[in-house]
Amino acid sequence: MDFKASNRICSFCGRRGGRDTKLAGGLGAMICLECVDHFHTVAQSEERVASMSRPPWDEMTDTELLVQLPLILQSADQNLRFAREWVDLIRSRKISWAAIGNALGVSRQSAWERFGRGKDPDRDAGAEAN
Repeated sequence: MDFKASNRICSFCGRRGGRDTKLAGGLGAMICLECVDHFHTVAQSEERVASMSRPPWDEMTDTELLVQLPLILQSADQNLRFAREWVDLIRSRKISWAAIGNALGVSRQSAWERFGRGKDPDRDAGAEAN
């Protein structure tokens, strides 16, 4: 599973990981240390916490909203890549598509269609029966 910071972004600010931007997190969501510091500072003040209880988009201009859209999609793509890698990890442990489907609340066929197609036809052809 790819866990290099340079291949990930902060799920909060969109900053790409690298030598100068360290990321922490898991399950697809990542956070840079600058955002950790920011949210830690905010959490120390009831007034600041209260100000964050309003949706940030209420105060954004149309331009700011548009700027955020690609960052939101990059974060969503990162989470989907992580989910695919996670399913690959699960399959490498010989866990069946039926068990994966059950965990996701869908049929084994739906799980395979979402995560199995095009990955490894030899593995998936025999795995469909599981």
